[in-house]
Amino acid sequence: MTTSGQAPVPSENVDSSKWTRSLRTLLSLAMVSLLIAVSLTLAGLDYRRARNAAIEDTKASMRVFADRLVDRFGVLSGDTVTLVEIVASVANSLLSPPPERMDDKIAVLREGMSKSPHIDGAYVGYPDGSFFHVVSLKASGWRIALDAPPEAETAVRSIEVDAAGGKHNNVIFLDAEGAPISERPAKASGYDPRTRPWYKAAVGLKSPVSIGPYEMATTGALGMTIAEAHSANGKVVVGADIVLDTIIDFLTAERMSPDTVAFIVDTSGNPVIHSDRAMMERILSPKDAAEAGLSPSSDPLIRSVLSDDSWVGGAARNIDVDGRTFLVMVAPIKSALLLANHRVVVAAPMDELMAPANRALLQGLGVSAAVVAMAIVCALLLARLITKSLDLLTDGANRLQNLDFSTPIAVPSHVSELSVLGKAMNKARNAIFTFALYVPKELVRKGIQSGQFTGRAAWRQDVTALFTDIYDFTTISERHTPEEVVAMLSEYFDIFNTTVDEHGGTIIQFLGDSVFAMWNAPIPDERHAEHACRCALRTEEKIRAFNEAQRSKGLPEFRTRYGIHTGMAVVGSVGARERLQYTAMGDTVNVASRLEGMNKSYGTTILASAAVKSLCSDAINFRLLGSAQAKGRVEALEIYEVVGEIPSPVSGEVAAQAEIHKRSA
Repeated sequence: MTTSGQAPVPSENVDSSKWTRSLRTLLSLAMVSLLIAVSLTLAGLDYRRARNAAIEDTKASMRVFADRLVDRFGVLSGDTVTLVEIVASVANSLLSPPPERMDDKIAVLREGMSKSPHIDGAYVGYPDGSFFHVVSLKASGWRIALDAPPEAETAVRSIEVDAAGGKHNNVIFLDAEGAPISERPAKASGYDPRTRPWYKAAVGLKSPVSIGPYEMATTGALGMTIAEAHSANGKVVVGADIVLDTIIDFLTAERMSPDTVAFIVDTSGNPVIHSDRAMMERILSPKDAAEAGLSPSSDPLIRSVLSDDSWVGGAARNIDVDGRTFLVMVAPIKSALLLANHRVVVAAPMDELMAPANRALLQGLGVSAAVVAMAIVCALLLARLITKSLDLLTDGANRLQNLDFSTPIAVPSHVSELSVLGKAMNKARNAIFTFALYVPKELVRKGIQSGQFTGRAAWRQDVTALFTDIYDFTTISERHTPEEVVAMLSEYFDIFNTTVDEHGGTIIQFLGDSVFAMWNAPIPDERHAEHACRCALRTEEKIRAFNEAQRSKGLPEFRTRYGIHTGMAVVGSVGARERLQYTAMGDTVNVASRLEGMNKSYGTTILASAAVKSLCSDAINFRLLGSAQAKGRVEALEIYEVVGEIPSPVSGEVAAQAEIHKRSA
């Protein structure tokens, strides 16, 4: 057909061999596929979140468990050490062997034991072989062994040595008030305190020692001994037995799942306490267990943990044991005396930990399936609605192609974009109709302009990066209101903002409770490593003053860790077209962040790399800590603690002159 005397435009050739489908089909498939993908992704994310939450909760529970265990050892150790040290540090009736001053001896040890219910007995060994022992009769083993009267609460055992060297054994039974009930000679046992491990370990020493754990001969309970030589006579040794059965009960009761196990290993890697009572029997009877082929070290879980000496204190990892994966945490016991330098191991099977997450996944998939089914119906209806309008628009476009301007393009639609498109096509129809009167149709084209991105650029630059973090900030946040946390952080960040600026640095970003600062960019600084170290030292001084003010207000102190590293980084403005950020990227920044975190392992505050030391060792005091492997790096780092500033001769002279001037004034 021709219009206004013009020939129609030839139709374009269509390659029928290409795969084509209707828009309705493609749109329906795309929407359904998208809904399925989103639903599966959300279900997967929910599962991953639930899985990660379960693992993190378990890790937190393991850390709490280890901390509570250490606390229990601290209580056991503290009470017992206090009793032993008090008795051994003052001149008292215990310096003379029995039978002298028996009432005073009984009163001293009985009073101390009354304040420490976990103490099985307290005793004193003498250089002539005499022995004095106050025993709690709470344990049935002692009551049976001594044939104690039913009303007896305490037994006093003694071995007296006469002038001829003969030994006389005696036992006294006391009631709950400490009054004697009966007294009788005891059967001779050949017991000599001088041959016992506790006496040999403590004699002549000026500090307490611990022995064990071991199975107590009389009661069969798991126990340890704390002993110390008397300050007035190093050959008189005071000792106390601690019952550790409550530790086994704690290990058993605090399991995170039915098959979770916990055990304690000594400095040689041998298990000494286990949550499984059967394993405990094997530990306490190693000879019998070895003969039966059931030694503790043969347990596959214990063997898997102890065969790897790369465990870091408090770290958690997955290990496979007999086809089952366990989440395992190994943490040191930091008790000053009991089981010092031992390690506690907690292992929880992943299948039990993930059971709630797996149930949540199945529930999520079920809900997702129902949602997808409903969404498919809605997608089909929406696709039909859209494609119906598009069909009308296509028909109108075909008429325009044929230069048929007689019929307006009418597209009724509830989709605003389609209505706008219909109106635009009608305007285009009118414009093309008018334009076609003046120029050839084949020359009608619309120009396209392209933009150019500007403002984003980066370059390589040698910089010094400093990262900081507040120790245990999560706990602080949990214990205070958001308003208090914001107020404290604002004052804390003011310190950094001022101090970094004073030392020529730039704060790149505040990340939660962390600070990322940089030197030698954007402003050049020849002494950037030195200034970063001085800034960290000065900031720490200000934070100490800040913490004093915090204490006076009853608020928590902020303990800050610092990591400093110097090296090449990519520096510049990066980001979106409408939002740029000046920053640095690369290994240098990552190493500084890793150094900050490594303070936890070294118990330090400010750590720096060898690159930093090499640039400013003339101005800053460093202490070598050795080499360490930073996470994500192949090469080991040489780690230094930033100790302080080295006063320069010039600054010393200036200070001296200022002091002279002050005095003369």
